[in-house]
This record gives sequence, structure tokens and C-alpha cells, in this order.
Amino acid sequence: MDGQKTRRWLPRKPRLPRKRVVLRIALGLALALLLPVAAAGSALRASYAGSPAADAVTRGRDAVWLGHAWLDGRHGAADWAQLKRRVAGTGIHDLYVHAGPLEHDGTLPASAYSGARQFIDTAHRELPGLRVQAWLGDKVVRSGHQGLRLDSAAARDAVVASAGQVLRAGFAGVHLDVEPVRDRDRNFLTLLDSLRPAVRSGGGVLSVAAQQIDPLPSMHTASGLLGSPKWWSQAYFGQVARRVDQIAVMSYDTALPWENLYGGYVAQQTTLALQVTPAETDLLMGLPFFHTDNLGHNGKAETAAAAVRGTRLGLTREDRHRQHFGVALYVDFAATEADWHAYRSGWGVRG
Repeated sequence: MDGQKTRRWLPRKPRLPRKRVVLRIALGLALALLLPVAAAGSALRASYAGSPAADAVTRGRDAVWLGHAWLDGRHGAADWAQLKRRVAGTGIHDLYVHAGPLEHDGTLPASAYSGARQFIDTAHRELPGLRVQAWLGDKVVRSGHQGLRLDSAAARDAVVASAGQVLRAGFAGVHLDVEPVRDRDRNFLTLLDSLRPAVRSGGGVLSVAAQQIDPLPSMHTASGLLGSPKWWSQAYFGQVARRVDQIAVMSYDTALPWENLYGGYVAQQTTLALQVTPAETDLLMGLPFFHTDNLGHNGKAETAAAAVRGTRLGLTREDRHRQHFGVALYVDFAATEADWHAYRSGWGVRG
């Protein structure tokens, strides 16, 4: 009874006005979001600190993405002279020249790569020793009515047939860039399982453009629930890497606001990718050679120089002496002389 009387006479906690309750909840949610973001920012700054090893430089396995203008007749002697000057002495080994895009059913019209033979012959003459790969892709990958349906066996078979077409046209490899591919998509792995032996039987190599690796635990799951398949889990990245000869990480379009955060992010991505990529598979980290500004890309933050330094730091920390490693430059038609200088001065020249 005493306890009951005590409770009866305890002063009641005053109720907060509804607006104050909503504000307090909103502030709590904001704090819950800001704390991990602040911690992640500190981690990325720390990842960008320090000095890369002196020997964390080009291994002569780098690549550059080239636009479709190289195949459709828009580029002439002056363009070839410029490309030759820019590539000379660097570690560039692969040219990914856009030979698509693939149709949504996986087929490839011959008209898309009608200038292939002339380009390949000129490349062999002007840039001897470089490998020319056909860059094929579809920027709309869906399981619905529009876009490339990876869940369709007929579409996957058509992609394999398209790869055979470009190999017969003289390309030395196929660089597949279909996106976005959702994490744990078994149909994409099934496609690669068919594509790699087909490309190898045609005397070529299979390369893929890969999405970024989940920088925080389960972020790929959360982003997928929100409808954005931006990241792959590290495990899925490894599954893809084991099915190809070369994998190029699209380590840009991060929405990060500052250069040191972006450089730290690239260092982290490099480390994560190295941990699960087989030693015999070429791992290339993408460098942003473009300068558009939108919600996903801040040109002042995502610089070629920061990406090079981040790549070198990640390589230094994780697998300093790995030889099957390089960088991939995206993309030739948007690149500036400053981008090429950052690549040359930061990543070094071929010895």
C-alpha cells in the first residue's frame, strides 16, 4: 500500500508539445546517421595518410577506355598523334575501344563496329605491343521488360555470340561493361561462366568493368533495399574476379565532397579488391579522367591525382609486390593534359 501511495503522489512528467517530440526524434535520427558518417570520414582521411612505397608504381598492365569516335571515323591523324604522345612511355597495355553498345537482347549489330579493322591495324602500327579489346556493354540491366535481361538464357547466349563476332573482327579481347549488376546476381556469374571459355577459345581475354566494393558492413544490402545497386559485397566481387582474366574497378562517382576523402576511399577499395582477386587475374583501379559535376561526382574531389595516390597506398599496404595490377583511365575523350600528367607523374613510366 505504501508503494501505491508513493506512486500516486509522484509528480507526473509533463508532456512535451507534439512539435518538440517530432523535433527531438528528428535530431536523434540525424545524430544516428551523422555519427557513423563522421567516423567513416575520419577513417578515410586516415587511409589517405602516409607515404606509398617507392616501388608501388606501374607494372605495365594499365588500360584506357576509348570512346566510339575511334571506330566511326570521327578521329583522324591528329587524334592518333595525340594518343600516341600521351601513351608513349607509360604502362598502358590495353585499349578498351567502345564497339557497342549491345542491344537489350544481347545482340550486336555489325554496323556498331564497322571501323574495327582499320582501327586495329592503325593501333598495331602506331602503338605496337598494345592489346585492343572491344568494349561492349549495356547501361540498362534489368530483369523486367526494358534493358538487358541477365535472367534470360537467350540474352546470355546472344552476349556470348556477340563476343565471338568482335573476336572474329580482330579484337584481342572483350571488355564487358553491363551495369548495374546487383550484388549476388547469379545470372551474371552464369554469363561469365559461358563467356570466358568462349572468348579464350577465340584466342582472346575476358575483362569486366566492376562495381565498387561495399565500404561498410552490409551497405550493399541497405543500398539494394533503397533501390540503388551501387556496391557489391567483397565476396561477390571475388566471385566475379575468379571468372575473368582482368577486372577493372569503376572507382569513381562516389559523391564524396573532398579530395582526401576520395583518395582514402580509393585506397580502401584497392585494399578490399586485392584481398579477393586471384593473383593471376589483372586487377585495375579506375582513375577519373572526366570532370562532370553532379550528385554522384564532384570533379574537384575526384581527381586523377588523388586516385593514383590512393591506389598506391592501398597497394603498398596490402600486396606491394603484386604484378597483375594496374590502373584504368576513364575516359579518353574527357581527359585533360592535367589528368595525363597526374597519371604519368604519380604512377610512373614503364621501365
